Amino acid sequence: MNPFLTPLALGFRLGVALRGWAYRSGWFKTRRLSRPVVSIGNLTTGGAGKTPLVRFIAQRLVERGWEPSVLTRGYGRRAGEDIIVLEPGPGRRAEAREVGDEPALLARVLPDVPIVICADRYRAGSVAEERFNVDVHLLDDGFQHWALAREVDVVALDVTQELSDWALLPAGRLREPCSALQRAHIVVLTRTELGGAHDLGKRVSCVNPGAEVFWSTTMLRGFVDVQNGGPLPVQDVRGEPLCAFCAIGNPGAFFADLRAWGFSVVAEEAFPDHHCYSPADLVRLTARARETGAVAMLTTEKDMMNLPREWLSEVPVAACAIEFEIAEEDAFVSTLLERLEHTRGRT
Repeated sequence: MNPFLTPLALGFRLGVALRGWAYRSGWFKTRRLSRPVVSIGNLTTGGAGKTPLVRFIAQRLVERGWEPSVLTRGYGRRAGEDIIVLEPGPGRRAEAREVGDEPALLARVLPDVPIVICADRYRAGSVAEERFNVDVHLLDDGFQHWALAREVDVVALDVTQELSDWALLPAGRLREPCSALQRAHIVVLTRTELGGAHDLGKRVSCVNPGAEVFWSTTMLRGFVDVQNGGPLPVQDVRGEPLCAFCAIGNPGAFFADLRAWGFSVVAEEAFPDHHCYSPADLVRLTARARETGAVAMLTTEKDMMNLPREWLSEVPVAACAIEFEIAEEDAFVSTLLERLEHTRGRT
């Protein structure tokens, strides 16, 4: 947090409050889709594990017979079509620079789920309902998107990030004050393997006693070869010196996870969130790996979307395929479904 920017953060807080009042009073319009909406969002500018949570919820809904769509803005994509529809199908791929890195990743890991990218999420949902047999929408990064009504608000909170009303933008990373959690139905504490979950859970319960709070951990499922998308064995680099790089909202958590998983990270390189890697970046990363004696470079699946496919690195590069695990998973899914079941037949 930057204390010198605190006065600006107070102005930002006033703007957030006025915007919320405008929606609640009807000055700004909130529209409702025909199918129920589950918003998955956070309080910070990124790095809370929101995208893995979207994937987790989509997979659990599909397993139970639901047909979800994902509605997303596609942050970081280049200017082009104002709406992009990614139809479901095996082997689906999307270019990150065209749709955004997070939608590109979701398109790869959720091949059977339609994804609609548009700044106007009501329009995106309307298109999804017209073109596909969806019965629920997952609103990606939707906690602050008041323009679309939702049945369930799920909020991800990273236990490694500061949760303080003094840390509002631009002084800190918070988009809203902590009191905004009063709107949440379900709160998922992420990266609890790195500690601090008990205190954060108590804080959430004080702000919103009615919210259901769940703990989650980030587990390493394996490695993906960034050149061909194929799997790589984890044990081949266990104990060897490695160079790690990423361009995510909370790079420190990724580096900490790697060490918690037992890897020897001898060099770290962090870039701004959603960064598209240039040839100069790749030269710098390769040089960093060579000078530190790293036998391989590790990054995230999201970063893999922003690497040029033609990159032939002198040092092997792999993306960490992670698995999102929620303690008391059955209770989490039951809580979600209870809020959805009574709306399932709505047209």
